Amino acid sequence: MKKTDTKSTMLLKHHLTSLKLPALHEECEKVAVQCAKDNADHLAFLLRLCELELIGREKRATDRRLKAAKFPLHKTLEDFRFEAQPSINRVLVSELMRCEYIDKRESVILLGNPGTGKTHLATVLGIAACHNGKKVRFWRVTELVTQLMEARDDRQLMRLKNQLAKLDLLILDELGYVPASKLGSELLFDVISQSYERTSIIVTTNLPFEQWTEVLDNERLTGAVLDRLTHRCHIVEATGESYRLKDARKRSVQRKAADKPAPETPE
Repeated sequence: MKKTDTKSTMLLKHHLTSLKLPALHEECEKVAVQCAKDNADHLAFLLRLCELELIGREKRATDRRLKAAKFPLHKTLEDFRFEAQPSINRVLVSELMRCEYIDKRESVILLGNPGTGKTHLATVLGIAACHNGKKVRFWRVTELVTQLMEARDDRQLMRLKNQLAKLDLLILDELGYVPASKLGSELLFDVISQSYERTSIIVTTNLPFEQWTEVLDNERLTGAVLDRLTHRCHIVEATGESYRLKDARKRSVQRKAADKPAPETPE
């Protein structure tokens, strides 16, 4: 195949566009030239094109899943400072990155002090799930409760619940920062109950389990939520000091050192 567009080349590209095969459209000429150099037959040519198309499709599908998940920021496991949080089970986190817990419909609770990287790890696990072909949605708990209440008022609650039911992984971030109303707690419980053994859930919270009643405002409801979340659950505890407090303290020391006058040199 020549590089100049022959009638056949133009017609082939038209067909590839109609068939929605963008990788084949972009790469067919380059692959043809390379196959000619390698003395590869037409089957090898088709195989290389199909491989490129599959790679392109998977990348586009992953990009769509990442966009739909609505992560607040892109995070990587390499950026997580395990040395600053030695209480976190690094082996367990590495196992969770394989996403087998999602196939088993298991859940994860990231429990610990504010600023210890719980949201970072939840995001990393969610991104890994997207790359493994899973449908993921990241929600701050307060935002989800607000959406549920608004959907209820607009008679769209069932539609929202159906959308959540299609997920493979639901991430509930910052459970416990703001106490929920009675109605909000009940709606959140409905979502957790609907997900039980159907959809994996990741929860991040700074509250120990015995204090969850302060958030859900109902002891019986709290017990039911914990029963569903902790059954077949992986618990990752972060008991270290806040990154933000450490960084603030470090900056304060650096500022004081910079403001300190230099010692006078003797004449």
